[in-house]
Amino acid sequence: MQKGDHLFLVDGSAYIFRAYHALPPLSRKSDGLPVGAVAGFCNMLWKLVEEARETEVGVAPTHFAVIFDHSSTTFRNELYDAYKANRAAPPEDLRPQFSLIRDAVRAFDLPCVERQGFEADDLIATYTRLAVEAGGDVTIVSSDKDLMQLVGPGVTLYDQMKDKRLGAQEVFEKFGVYPEKMIDLQALVGDSSDNVPGVPGIGPKTAAGLLDQFGTLEALLERTSEIKQQKRREVIEANAEQARLSKRLVTLDQNVPLADGEGLDDLFIHEPDGEKLVAFLKAMEFTTLTRRVSAKLGTDIADVAPAKVAVEAAPRGPDLDASWTDASGPRVGNLELSPAAHAQARLAEAAAQTVDRTAYETVRDEARLAHWIRRAYEEGAVAFDTETTALDAMRAEIVGLSVAVAPNEAAYVPIGHVGEGHGDLLGHGQDESVGPQIPLGRVLDLLKPLLEDPAILKIAQNAKYDYLVMRRHGVEIAPLDDTMLISYVLDASSSLDGHGMDELSERFLGHKPISYKELCGSGRAMKPIASVPIERVTEYAAEDADVTLRLHRALKPRLVAEGLLHVYERLERPLVPVVARMEERGIRVDRQILSRLSGRFAQKAAGLEADIHILAGEPFNIGSPKQLGDVLFGKLGLPGGKKTRTGQWATDARLLEDLAAQGHELPRRIVDWRQITRLKNNYADALPTFMDEQDRIHTSYSLASTTTGRLSSSEPNLQNIPARTEEGREIRTAFVPASGYQLVSADYSQIELRLLAHMSQIPSLVTAFREGQDIHAATASEMFGVPVEGMPSDIRRRAKTINFGIIYGISAFGLAAQLTIPQAEAGAYIKRYFERFPGIRDYMDRVKQGAKERGYVETLFGRRAHYPDIKASNPQVRAFNERAAVNAPIQGTAADIIRRAMIRMEGALAKERLGARMLLQVHDELVFEVPDDEVDATIPLIRHVMETAAEPVLELSVPLVVDARAAGNWDEAH
Repeated sequence: MQKGDHLFLVDGSAYIFRAYHALPPLSRKSDGLPVGAVAGFCNMLWKLVEEARETEVGVAPTHFAVIFDHSSTTFRNELYDAYKANRAAPPEDLRPQFSLIRDAVRAFDLPCVERQGFEADDLIATYTRLAVEAGGDVTIVSSDKDLMQLVGPGVTLYDQMKDKRLGAQEVFEKFGVYPEKMIDLQALVGDSSDNVPGVPGIGPKTAAGLLDQFGTLEALLERTSEIKQQKRREVIEANAEQARLSKRLVTLDQNVPLADGEGLDDLFIHEPDGEKLVAFLKAMEFTTLTRRVSAKLGTDIADVAPAKVAVEAAPRGPDLDASWTDASGPRVGNLELSPAAHAQARLAEAAAQTVDRTAYETVRDEARLAHWIRRAYEEGAVAFDTETTALDAMRAEIVGLSVAVAPNEAAYVPIGHVGEGHGDLLGHGQDESVGPQIPLGRVLDLLKPLLEDPAILKIAQNAKYDYLVMRRHGVEIAPLDDTMLISYVLDASSSLDGHGMDELSERFLGHKPISYKELCGSGRAMKPIASVPIERVTEYAAEDADVTLRLHRALKPRLVAEGLLHVYERLERPLVPVVARMEERGIRVDRQILSRLSGRFAQKAAGLEADIHILAGEPFNIGSPKQLGDVLFGKLGLPGGKKTRTGQWATDARLLEDLAAQGHELPRRIVDWRQITRLKNNYADALPTFMDEQDRIHTSYSLASTTTGRLSSSEPNLQNIPARTEEGREIRTAFVPASGYQLVSADYSQIELRLLAHMSQIPSLVTAFREGQDIHAATASEMFGVPVEGMPSDIRRRAKTINFGIIYGISAFGLAAQLTIPQAEAGAYIKRYFERFPGIRDYMDRVKQGAKERGYVETLFGRRAHYPDIKASNPQVRAFNERAAVNAPIQGTAADIIRRAMIRMEGALAKERLGARMLLQVHDELVFEVPDDEVDATIPLIRHVMETAAEPVLELSVPLVVDARAAGNWDEAH
């Protein structure tokens, strides 16, 4: 090896486990041999080796080796007999794959290195040292923190699954120290997975701070007297020898003796023997990868016999027998597989096939488009995607369309592309300089029968957008499946990054698609997609359709396997066209009312600003958190002041409201100023910018952004307009109906309390709801022994606050702030509430216990909300997840009920030939535009649909009640 060479070192042992856990169980068809880890390993290795020259993982490798752990003990066990003693045995179905994976590396003609008495990390450290000394560069293919100590000049870590490189700066950003201090940091922190003891109670942040102060572990242990915190000092002093031992355990050996034939020069990479590799892949029955490898290496599959691979006996069982040879579903002989095995097989199939962008076609004439339409009819399903000029579906113009009918069988149809300097044509016409394009009208004529054919399934990612874009052009896509919503049903977890196509592709397919930023640039350099070269857009757009199709094949069977198909089919899929039509209709807003409100709010804000300056004793920028904090806590010395990490005083809304509740006038005025300023900026001034030519606003609803199934509104957000303040209600007066119509607001009355009564089965609450009593007065009477008749309003208000607070897991501190009472008194109220209604505490305990056992809770309709952190060691994180888990079945069931009402509503109105149009959904409220002469007939129908929405799936023990009325603006209707 010499200067300029580049060595790739693959952490083979880590590769095995990542491959194993990335795919569900997968077996060879012929004999049931488990091969899922082998399949994942081969695909990852092929992609790394063959695509390194084409994709950004650094300079293409000149030298390459895959390093494995040896099964025997190492020198570290002699130092510390408990080292890795807590490691569980590998899964039974993984054991026979270890030798197969080593055979795979040899089939790739790559060095496969392991050494008795040493770990793979020690070999990697040794090769890294030798390569650097020879003047070469090193890429360590791993994400293991134990290897970060090796990062330095010419040495980087590459996480292939995330396509992310880690240099010295990235290590610092992650752990707070540079690579040269990682050994000391690990010695302090320890490692529970390897049973490295470390120092109890020292986490990465604390360790980084100590090393920043003292420099090294040795210096720290010599100067413990300088540690200010007594408890920390005592712990470190008591565990000094343990820290020194831990350092020896985590320090990698860079001098492992290498066998003959395993020196640096023996690691030179060359193209694999095509016949040898294809023979191995055929033996494993990896059809797709075999085809891809044979095409790349020019080897005829038919001419190569499967290799004879010796394997140890493999356990057999239904999960290990999964294959996918039958189009109707996987089978073993005459035995049809279970839904779980079917889902696992489809996920494995989708993940095992590498995306090949070179296989995509640009469709420039009607004959080729007709070909793709025929292929869609042959397959019975087609993935579909639009490329447009804007994210707003109501304003977007179509630039092109993409379709996919099978993995790597996808095409892009350019329609509105233009060359440089033809921006005036974007989305509006044809530009001959970019080559032939089929006119939009002809594309729609040809595609409309397919997209509207009820026998052909259309698949999209975030289908609402494409549905709405095509509907504006006269095409009503149906039936329609949405991969985003399928993923959302499978795991609506707050810990996930989201359900976007790119995230799902990386998570389930191990593939990183071309991003929009890569395609079009960003900032001032961003180009409209219509002016990007068509060939490049083909790669991007066809890939989107291809990946969407693969995700559908991978994820849809899981709905059946995990018992969630009914949630998707009844609550998600049918809602897409309903919400899209709501967005299309929009709601009318009166510009003049907003203009008058803006002026009034400006005057009120100015008056509050003057009062604030007088109370503060000086003028300052109220909108500046720094200046505000300096005045409140620096100058005036108000209680409760605390500084953020940046050294500024915290001035969040809750802190200011707490101070206001304690009687401090200045914070009260600041809260009022913030509220009026927010209403002016976010609504009175901003709403007109969202209006179309008919003065209608078209909000966008997200169907997959909450863990409980609630919809969220954006661009603009119409769900956060305050309804409890006078100024917030004034904003709602600007929302008005079209001429000849009235607005009808229909709102579920106390639906979450009713559901809590049903779920916890508290007799007094159930009876109160059945008899139509004032539930807050009834609660107050039960808690405080006060008769309902003539009850003081403040007693009822306290009961109301407690009722709603209990649902959201309110604390004594929070209740005290809301009721402006001492915390001890608030705690007594909560205690008394649970004493009077013990069933609620029992219900909450049951939910929390179930969530800890399963990791999720369910609504009454079977929707799952996942809380993977509910058993977190951090008590604050754990408590937050417990509160959310208790609330989710209640709030989620309420969300499911209003979804069911929305899905049924349009059909019910049409059946009665009523002209009402559903416009908005705001939590438990639906807003309609109803013809003047149909109001009396429409309101009872709306009430009926909403009040019976849970039926026949649920028989609630309490009635659902809907308040509905009509008026000339939203505020009066509500």
